[in-house]
Amino acid sequence: MPGIIVHEWLERFGGAENVVDRFAALYPQAPIQALWNDAPGRFDPARVHETWLARTPLRRRKALALPFQPSTWRHLGAQDADWIVCSSHLFAHHARFAGPARDAPKHVYVHTPARYIWNPELDDRGRSATVRAAAPALRAIDRSRAAEAASMMANSVAVRDRIREHWGVDAGVIHPPVDVTGLRTPAPLTAEEDALIDGLPSEFLLGASRFVPYKRLDAVVRAGAAAALPVVLAGGGPERDALLALARQHGVTLVLVDSPSRALLGALYRRSIAYVFPAVEDFGIMPVEAMATGTPVIGRTTGGVAESVQEGVSGVLIDELGGFEGSEFRAALDRAASLDRAAIAASALRFDTAEFDRAVREWLPA
Repeated sequence: MPGIIVHEWLERFGGAENVVDRFAALYPQAPIQALWNDAPGRFDPARVHETWLARTPLRRRKALALPFQPSTWRHLGAQDADWIVCSSHLFAHHARFAGPARDAPKHVYVHTPARYIWNPELDDRGRSATVRAAAPALRAIDRSRAAEAASMMANSVAVRDRIREHWGVDAGVIHPPVDVTGLRTPAPLTAEEDALIDGLPSEFLLGASRFVPYKRLDAVVRAGAAAALPVVLAGGGPERDALLALARQHGVTLVLVDSPSRALLGALYRRSIAYVFPAVEDFGIMPVEAMATGTPVIGRTTGGVAESVQEGVSGVLIDELGGFEGSEFRAALDRAASLDRAAIAASALRFDTAEFDRAVREWLPA
């Protein structure tokens, strides 16, 4: 009898969805249970089961859907399975099925305990009035349901420590999959992408992520001012205009690349002097992608990037956000630019998809 794969909600892009991709490939007979599916082209619709929330406007308003999610996860339909694996960054680990699967052992892969309710200082969305009002009750429920897990894996040591602090559970660590092998070889670009690359400044700093406050792309712009270098930001989101205004204020040449393809993002990594990553992330896929192309990373000493970046080998780590300005950043950039790019690329291999697959096979039932 196959297992069941559980995930919060399915999106077209995202590191958490990369994990679900690998679970789905390793266990092709397992159905996928999610609150809703916003990536019908990414996952086989025949495998995906949605909840009642998928039929409501709440699927577009995650903060408003938050109070309904714990109860929804506890009242899933009847399934037959020998085991369950939950990919959780909110409440997916609360999952409980009816039928024979009710008693199946539940294994949990944790991207983070819900930052909305446990670490709102890391995510502005946790500061909304709705979430603050619901947080105390949700924390109590969340902790008790985490204790149901037959086994638990974190995506980083930083998240393992949060699990112990918030849930009182000891977890192992399996880093998420990154296509390191694929990124080591440049992918062909379209003519339009080639023209874009040719038109970039000869030297620049790169930032790439969603343009939202907690990604701290403002610090990448300030780093460009400190180093007197142009900045390229790849991605998109609501902070676009604010970042352009900040660049004008600091006299920084800023180039925005909207939603780059995988091939174009790889080319941007390779062309940049360094990939600058000021955010505090649970793990951080993009720093590993940059390293896979041989590009040094300048990140923080906190969060998952402190595990992936080896100081003086694949990048440089800065203690405080203020260190992305002034002489401290200039010194960090000098050190990063002197690193051996072949050694940087080799250091990323420990995060390759093949390593994730091997670790998951050792963890989950066959």
